[in-house]
Amino acid sequence: MNSALQTSPTAPHSPEMGELSPYQSGPALTHATLTQKGMALEWQDGQQTTLPLLWLRDHCACPACRHPQTRERLYLPLDPITEPPSVALTEGHLHLTWQDGHVSAFHSGWLYQRRPETALTSAVPKVAPWEDNFAPERIRHSDFLTPEGEKAWLTAMLRDGLALMTDGPLVEEEVSRLAERIGPLRATNFGARFDVRSKPNPNNAAYTAVGLPLHIDLPNWRQPPDIQLLYCLQNGATGGESLFADGARVVEALRQQDPAALAILSETPIDFRFQDETHDISMRAPVITLDSAGNLVEMRLNNWIRDALHLPVEQMEAWYSAYALLWKLFHSEGHQLEFTLLPGQMVAFDNRRVLHGRREFDPNSGARHLQGTYLDRDMLASRLRVLARNE
Repeated sequence: MNSALQTSPTAPHSPEMGELSPYQSGPALTHATLTQKGMALEWQDGQQTTLPLLWLRDHCACPACRHPQTRERLYLPLDPITEPPSVALTEGHLHLTWQDGHVSAFHSGWLYQRRPETALTSAVPKVAPWEDNFAPERIRHSDFLTPEGEKAWLTAMLRDGLALMTDGPLVEEEVSRLAERIGPLRATNFGARFDVRSKPNPNNAAYTAVGLPLHIDLPNWRQPPDIQLLYCLQNGATGGESLFADGARVVEALRQQDPAALAILSETPIDFRFQDETHDISMRAPVITLDSAGNLVEMRLNNWIRDALHLPVEQMEAWYSAYALLWKLFHSEGHQLEFTLLPGQMVAFDNRRVLHGRREFDPNSGARHLQGTYLDRDMLASRLRVLARNE
């Protein structure tokens, strides 16, 4: 056993761990003892853990083991620890000197955060399927431009998959400016930023006045866009109400009503394809993708660009039956959210979870113009983590 104790809970020069998220407020270590399983640690509040020596060597944050500017790991833990290090507690922090003379210093608060017995905290909320009478979070444009308002919007988006911004300026490209606060725009074959309005010779149903049943955008891509933003500049036409439905909620309804149908739709890949004069983009994947715990990963429901159904004949009838049931659940009144998007409002939604659509509108009754773009979900989560550092 080799341990040293120090009564002072703070250090004038505490170890730097190469983290931007705060860790310095944790309690000081009071005991550090070598055991057969590794390093047994105890903190001032009585919490205890044991960490393997190889784990400690792997997580050394000195400039030789972690790049001081990029914070990326430089050390590769290939060699086993054959001899225990010498141990010291200095001002409540752990210092280890390894058999080759290398010294590793660990901040007590950093180690406290990473005890295997406790889950790592995250600023990113868990997905919450919509409850009955769900209403999207509404954030004023001026509030979104503040850290607290932006954080509220990001939290709602990552939790609910849908959020509404209100009272924005009626200026072109505002959707791009708002999106670029979060991250780079995700470009597709429709460009980085697109206009949604009726136009001659359309190459997509969104550019007509017809009603759009619920769907996700671009299921024919290997990686469909994550987050879609639609900013309303004009909406004087009769009709055109926006429709939304939560895939996480509907999948659970399908699981309860017909688990065999859910299995068919989540285990049977089908083809999706978009083609025009300059593009031919296709992908084969199930309509529903679930993780190992049965939670929704993504939806690929888009009846316009569903390609020819290429399945064994004996599977076709069951697939069509399951597809029809899913369609009816999504378009049932109990699962749909409907509202009119007003000029100066922006609706944003998780394109791989929340299906969207619209009612038919009369293009002769008034102008209707929306501008849209896409963002990667990773950028929303990243931005929320950065904002959480300053709490």
